[in-house]
Amino acid sequence: MNMPVLKIETTAVPFPSAAPAKVLAIAPKKTPLVARTIARARSFAVVVVPPVVVIALGLVVWEMLCRRTGATLPPPSKVLADTWELIVDPFFDRGGIDKGLFWHMSASLQRVAFGYALAAVAGVALGTLVGQSTWAMRGLDPIFQVLRTVPPLAWLPLSLAAFRNGQPSAIFVIFITAIWPIIINTAVGIRNIPQDYRNVAQVLRLNQLEYFFKIMVPAAAPYIFTGLRIGIGLSWLAIVAAEMLIGGVGIGFFIWDAWNSSHISEIILALIYVGLVGFILDRIVAGVATIVTRGTAAN
Repeated sequence: MNMPVLKIETTAVPFPSAAPAKVLAIAPKKTPLVARTIARARSFAVVVVPPVVVIALGLVVWEMLCRRTGATLPPPSKVLADTWELIVDPFFDRGGIDKGLFWHMSASLQRVAFGYALAAVAGVALGTLVGQSTWAMRGLDPIFQVLRTVPPLAWLPLSLAAFRNGQPSAIFVIFITAIWPIIINTAVGIRNIPQDYRNVAQVLRLNQLEYFFKIMVPAAAPYIFTGLRIGIGLSWLAIVAAEMLIGGVGIGFFIWDAWNSSHISEIILALIYVGLVGFILDRIVAGVATIVTRGTAAN
């Protein structure tokens, strides 16, 4: 039986033409210098922008409040107008106490430097004695705890009676104000030296001088610098208050003289300078502490 032959017709189906491939643009890699610059810029912005915004808002609020009728304090715009000569020329010297703010600040800083240096040396020495000796701690610590509560200005009449001069009296007030936190923090740091360090010193047979410089000071340095930071802040507070009473050239007397002359804008400018200088002094001591203690001191 013959089977019919089936014819299958095929038609060519055209394939769709391939779409052109897309070329992906590869962004160039940032160089390490550019990346570091961007990172530093971001870090700088994170640190600087928030306080700048807060200060700007504060100035706006201050301006709005003090522009109202009956306001007793001048707005920032008036402070700037009244003290412009003091700002642009802080170096003038017309003799006597008629000097620019630079000379008043310089006189105050000299007193602080001298009194604070004496307090730092004496405070570390006494703190070491109290921290190292049980008998010294029992005998001196109660006295220190009582004297440190005396307000700085309460020492001024006594110092004036003893020295009969305003300059050493102001230095003494700075000294007696700054020494207590240095003593207390140094003593705490000495008492908290690990026993292992003391054992190593005994094994190495270090003498007292070697033990002081190689074991005691490095181990207690974070505590010592904490006391030094507190001391520098108290010194700056004390000198401004003391100079209001002893007179002469100094930022404290400048503020008091401006008050007697009813120059409120000059007082506000001086307070801004006092705050900035106090901040710089604290940052200097903190920077030295970071270098000496390798970042272990309190920030």
